[in-house]
Amino acid sequence: MRFTASTPATRVALAAALGVGLLAATGCGYINPQQTSIPYSPKDGIHANVGSIELRSVLIATTGKVGSGSAQTTSPDAPGRLIGSIFNTSSQNVSVVLSTPSSGSVRLDVPKNGTLHLEQSPNPVDFSHVGGIPGSLVDVKVTVDGKTQDVNIPVFDGTLEQYRPYLPTPTATPSSSSASASPSASATPSH
Repeated sequence: MRFTASTPATRVALAAALGVGLLAATGCGYINPQQTSIPYSPKDGIHANVGSIELRSVLIATTGKVGSGSAQTTSPDAPGRLIGSIFNTSSQNVSVVLSTPSSGSVRLDVPKNGTLHLEQSPNPVDFSHVGGIPGSLVDVKVTVDGKTQDVNIPVFDGTLEQYRPYLPTPTATPSSSSASASPSASATPSH
């Protein structure tokens, strides 16, 4: 028996085979969501939203070292600097409190519909103790208008050249836990 494309059964079989072949060629795109429709952080820092505040490309830069000279050791007690951007999407001024288990709290005042670019701030947000070594994530509590959310912020060292200008000087020895930020209208410490 010889089949030709003119018979209805053959046309249905060919259409079905073509459909299966096309599905196989497209991978799993038919049943799985497109990767581009899933939000992710394309930069090194994290993205998180807490109330009307949006954290974008936020990370902590540190040497990861304490001590001096040849006596330097890797330690979570090294100082670090918070960099990235904080956006206030509301029409009200908002205070953001960032708390780490090892450094206390830092309060930042973000103007209504405004942005703080932390690496451009004349008053850097420095933590006396990062609470993690480079390559780790530090659990930072972000409080906005009484709502607190835990955010895991990555810790980077000077391996990537763009973070070298933000590395604080290593401390000679670990000291008491406290955060520091120079007082100003945009960044003031809170303990």
